[in-house]
Amino acid sequence: MSTNPASSAYAVFRPRRGRWMALIAAAAAVVVFGLVAFNLPQGGVTGWTAVDAGALFVFGLAMATILWRFAAIKAVPTPDGLTVRNLLVNRDLAWEEIVGVQFGGGTPWLVLDLADTEQLAVMAVQRADAEFAVSEAERMAALVEAHGFQDPRVG
Repeated sequence: MSTNPASSAYAVFRPRRGRWMALIAAAAAVVVFGLVAFNLPQGGVTGWTAVDAGALFVFGLAMATILWRFAAIKAVPTPDGLTVRNLLVNRDLAWEEIVGVQFGGGTPWLVLDLADTEQLAVMAVQRADAEFAVSEAERMAALVEAHGFQDPRVG
């Protein structure tokens, strides 16, 4: 194995393009909504009040929070399992729970097939990242294969 942690089999899976765009958009939301909220003429014909301006700024902060959460998606592999942090849900999996990896068709991100017949999207590996995403999907498949699902029904 290489000494570079980014090339390690257990390196964290993170999207590239989507992550940076979300961070830039989050910063822009705070700046733009802040500038608009604090520079609105109050009273008069517009009818804007300080409460309206504050609500507009809070809306910008809420948008930034959602975008930050999108930027924070990742999948963290360890020798014991995989922690998947998606937009709304975090899930810890043992390697034995993962029976397959899909990264084809029209899905925008990698999908894990689980032993309980469920599927789990791994938003950290996104089709928008092109060749990088393909190599990350291959790395995930290699990890799943290396840790070997053992079907308890097969003797």
